[in-house]
Amino acid sequence: MDKEKLQTYLSEGKEAVDRVLKSYIPSVKCEPSLMYEAIRYSLFAGGKRLRPILCLAACDAVGGRREAALPFAAAIEMIHTYSLVHDDLPSMDNDAYRRGRLTNHKVFGEGIAILVGDALLTSAFTLIVEKGCLGSVSPKKVLAVMLELGSSSGSAGLVGGQLADLQSQGKKEMDMEKLLYIHQHKTGALIRASVRIGGMLGGAPQRRLAQLTRYGEKVGLAFQIADDLLDLEGEEKEMGKSVGQDQAKEKWTYPRLAGREQAKKEARRLVDAAVEEIKTLGPEADPLRQLANYMIERRK
Repeated sequence: MDKEKLQTYLSEGKEAVDRVLKSYIPSVKCEPSLMYEAIRYSLFAGGKRLRPILCLAACDAVGGRREAALPFAAAIEMIHTYSLVHDDLPSMDNDAYRRGRLTNHKVFGEGIAILVGDALLTSAFTLIVEKGCLGSVSPKKVLAVMLELGSSSGSAGLVGGQLADLQSQGKKEMDMEKLLYIHQHKTGALIRASVRIGGMLGGAPQRRLAQLTRYGEKVGLAFQIADDLLDLEGEEKEMGKSVGQDQAKEKWTYPRLAGREQAKKEARRLVDAAVEEIKTLGPEADPLRQLANYMIERRK
């Protein structure tokens, strides 16, 4: 799959996920209208939908039906968006811009932004239950996906990583073990879960699921290292948000701890190792291979 085909794959995946999201989230004509306006403001702010696309790609890679996986992929994006809305709050990272526009709390206020995150998180699981039970996915598999997504999003995953990140800010020292814990949980857990959920929905046997799991772990860490590098080297116009924020907030990142060149080498190593994990999968897994490289080659 060349770069042009990858862009087509990304565009088609984003459109498919957005169709599900737009059909599921009520319009602003419904009450509470302000809630749906604020939800849609962040949910359709122009994200690439990388996590749901990884879910769909993993499903494709093991011969599954992506139509059955689409509602679950959309639910993953809802959880990701909730995490961004909360992450931008003054009590967290206090960011004013996200994807080239004002953050949710800057437009609607902190209280509403908190409620938007709460609504997106809970709606993700109602979407899974509603669409999962109506579709061709077995109740047992729906429950397995809910467990996977819940554990990766809560205190043992994304939320736990966010807490560790907050605790580390401003500290004078950091060791690699602690930094990896932050990256693997705050960012990596949901990426890993996205890949695993796609494999589970596609009917992957345990051996294949283990391969996808290792792929997801490595890609998730590479993504965060690349993100840290973009904060140092990216252009504000390209990024759609302020750059240099990690340094300004005294955040610990891989480039800060190990140096930029080592960070680039580690991101490359992780991507190569991720691709190696799925070498026994056929051409159906080519999108996963290309997505791994895209994680560290993207400009925003």
